[in-house]
Amino acid sequence: MNMKAAQVMHLEFRHLRTVKAIHEAGGLAKAADQLNITQSALSHQIKGLEDQAGLELFVRRSKPLKLSAAGMRLLRLAEQVLPQVAALEEEFRGIKAGKTGRLHIAIECHACYEWLFPVLEQFRKAWPDVDVDIRPGLQFQALPALQREEVDLVISSDPEELPGVDFTPLFDYEPVFVASAAHPLAAKPFVEAEDFRDELLITYPVDRARLDVFSELLIPARIEPRAVRQVELTAVILLLVASNRGVAVLPDWVVREVRYNSDYVTRPLTESGVTKRLYAATRDTETTLPFMSHVIRLARTEPIKLQRSGTAEEPQSA
Repeated sequence: MNMKAAQVMHLEFRHLRTVKAIHEAGGLAKAADQLNITQSALSHQIKGLEDQAGLELFVRRSKPLKLSAAGMRLLRLAEQVLPQVAALEEEFRGIKAGKTGRLHIAIECHACYEWLFPVLEQFRKAWPDVDVDIRPGLQFQALPALQREEVDLVISSDPEELPGVDFTPLFDYEPVFVASAAHPLAAKPFVEAEDFRDELLITYPVDRARLDVFSELLIPARIEPRAVRQVELTAVILLLVASNRGVAVLPDWVVREVRYNSDYVTRPLTESGVTKRLYAATRDTETTLPFMSHVIRLARTEPIKLQRSGTAEEPQSA
């Protein structure tokens, strides 16, 4: 056995390109021109590759120059690998130019689905090569996942000082009390923490610390509702409220369609109302990527469009 055959081969992409070019050109001179190197350098490269393999890769006496059986196996590898390398290079060029990439989103705000889907529908049309996915940020810690690069954008109302993370303001919103028009609290101009003491409060299936009614009103006042019922869908929450089976607190953009429905009333939380702000959390190295900037811009404008469709009022600008 030739001892050279036992050597470890150090194949490089240039070797695969060389074998493919010689096969297609049928000679060293044309292949050298195609590869933009000298014929001498190409011959030296082939000799080095054959020394590594311990086998001849070309039938030297043939015209045009032909691959040996070993050379044909290397050609098949080149035809399999090089297109994948070219595709990866194109993908990297797209990422560098900001045309392609990944946009995996985690949502800490359960009601945000109401406005996020129209945003992503517009985004998809403008950036078809960006991989978009949504992960509910309720079953895991979304911001640490952002730092670990498991997700790329987090919608949150709780900004933190985190290294390497930007929090870009999206818009302000108002959590509002929603009840049946037949409910006793419907006669009040606004509701306070004490008003919830005897109520069945219908909420999303979210930790209390992430629910505005608890974080902004009930927890500071140390008030506990009579009962809490968790419901996944906004439409079901509104159905239960209209049936006078409980009360709810929802973002103003969610209740835009029921403000003029005689089955419901909406009231501010406290006399002065409560204002919250949503943020887009991104890694600081990606905040200014063209597609990231665009989705943030769309996220800022969509709630205003939704609000205009339901009322003449506009939410506060972030």
